[in-house]
Amino acid sequence: MTDAARNVPQFTISMDVAMARAKQVVSDFQTDSNGPRFTITAFLVRACAWALRRHPLINAGVNMDSHEIIEWADINIGVAVAAPHGLLVPVIHQADRLDAGTVAQKLDDLSCRARDGKLRSEEMRGGTFTISNLGMFGVDHFTAIVNPPQAAILAVSQMAKRAVVSPDNQVSVQLMADFTLTADHRVVDGALAAQFLADVKQAVEHPGLLI
Repeated sequence: MTDAARNVPQFTISMDVAMARAKQVVSDFQTDSNGPRFTITAFLVRACAWALRRHPLINAGVNMDSHEIIEWADINIGVAVAAPHGLLVPVIHQADRLDAGTVAQKLDDLSCRARDGKLRSEEMRGGTFTISNLGMFGVDHFTAIVNPPQAAILAVSQMAKRAVVSPDNQVSVQLMADFTLTADHRVVDGALAAQFLADVKQAVEHPGLLI
């Protein structure tokens, strides 16, 4: 991570995202006692996979030896997990091809084994994009460091009620979260980063897009 912070030209952008619909989707899944444990993070994997398919250059990276840009065919999303002996990032491979239940099942299994120190090395390889969700720790905003050779990482804060002003100047209280994208400027420019993050926001605020 120190090398990435020093050697990768990184920039960040943030957007406020309405979370009420996403929270409702998660709640609906959790009513099925026979199904896997479905979390906001599992939902975010689905949303990011959908957006990555629309923006393949975000699902890319830089070859550490040749410094050439690589566009990966598969969408493999790493999820940062706080384990007793440090941060681990298990990977959900081909996340865009998995339904919500399968994503939830894989994430629950990988996260549990990460915390128990039982992950296999191959389960932490091949990631093309990473999500770091610190919402469960009460974090309002943070910036994550790109995980080379990947081109981008998404940092997600806690959900909290905020006053929101609509375009017609109406004030309402909504459940919001801060989404911050950090990207490698050798691969991603500001406009592309903004378009990708806007699509993640759209998917989270309109979950029907993921069906």
